[in-house]
Amino acid sequence: MLELAALSITPRGGLPLFAPLTLAIPPGEVCTLMGPSGIGKSTLLDAIGGHLSPDFTLTGDIRLNGQSLLPLPAESRRVGLMFQEALLFPHLSVGDNLAFGLDPAVKPRAARRAAIEAALADAGLAGFYSRDPATLSGGQRARAALMRALLAKPRALLLDEPFSRLDASLRADIRRFTFDHARAEAIPTLLVTHDASDAMATGGPVHHLA
Repeated sequence: MLELAALSITPRGGLPLFAPLTLAIPPGEVCTLMGPSGIGKSTLLDAIGGHLSPDFTLTGDIRLNGQSLLPLPAESRRVGLMFQEALLFPHLSVGDNLAFGLDPAVKPRAARRAAIEAALADAGLAGFYSRDPATLSGGQRARAALMRALLAKPRALLLDEPFSRLDASLRADIRRFTFDHARAEAIPTLLVTHDASDAMATGGPVHHLA
């Protein structure tokens, strides 16, 4: 379970970005946070993931499965993040991008290759291991980015408006693909968006930052 307890974020010399936020997201639930541009939605995700700029002060607590994340560096939090842009490494093949997220404990090389091929097939990208990411469509890039995040076995997943740049014909499919995988893996998931259709599609609770 991902829990935010009276969480507040304040820029240096300024006022809190939003009122103290308390919520709990059980495994497999997709919770939505909505709010206008500039209120601090992405900054909140930075705080949860461990990437908050030193220009901000955080009060309250962030707990994952009962453990406070605040003392932990980003790499120890096991929190996955998807952005508006599906950020694949341009110098790596699609398969090698997914390998970047795979647990180093998965050995030998044949087992790693099999795990990546299985993830690609699950994403509808069978046979894409050697493809250049630049040749992928927007929907293919989004699916590849999600599978890379899931191969890292995150304990929580943060979605920073990852569907906003997809055209209407793809948006619903990629959104469903993402939510279905989060539920199947029992990952507590937090989506931030300003789009009401994204919030309605989650089937989960919706909170408004103010």
